[in-house]
Amino acid sequence: MTPDEARAFWDGRYGGESYLFGEQPNAFLARQADRLRPGMTALAVADGEGRNGVWLARQGLKVTSTDISPRAVAKARALAARHGVEVDARLADLETWDWPVEAFDLVVGVFIQFAPPDMRDRLFERMKQALKPGGLLLLEGYRPEQLAYGTGGPSQVENLYTEALLRDAFADMEAVSLVSYDAEIEEGAGHVGPSALIDLVATKPDRPAG
Repeated sequence: MTPDEARAFWDGRYGGESYLFGEQPNAFLARQADRLRPGMTALAVADGEGRNGVWLARQGLKVTSTDISPRAVAKARALAARHGVEVDARLADLETWDWPVEAFDLVVGVFIQFAPPDMRDRLFERMKQALKPGGLLLLEGYRPEQLAYGTGGPSQVENLYTEALLRDAFADMEAVSLVSYDAEIEEGAGHVGPSALIDLVATKPDRPAG
């Protein structure tokens, strides 16, 4: 899919007045609230209509939110305004975006499985580079078992995550938690029902002293 095709596809999915994946934060992200501190800098990758970025801003974080869809970015800005918080919501093609380097205390990727394996590898590397030393990565996705549920996510099995895949991709980080489980989720009309999930919490190593 070309960037123009991706932009048109997601503009279409986000075209309605309602929020496709709801206005509440992803449950995995919300469970990490104790790890967050006001004033932390955060990047919400492919944040869609902004539900997660806005929630992070409501916790007192300084948030940059990206998406390829102009419609999604406009809705993210509107959601932030309704909650009285500031979010730097940016229109960005993640393949060509000028990713900041070592700029964020937190990088969040929730259901960013539009990326096929080659793009995913580049995306993961850029997410790691965007983190400050000691920074925190929060990543949630679907496992291959999700295809049998059919309750959200991509139809391409190669886009889905396994524990082995994530261990390998983030071998240069410290995995705080890597968990596979099934759960009932309800995130707007886009994600509803039993789901095969995988969650990663990892930290980027601090620079050696000296």
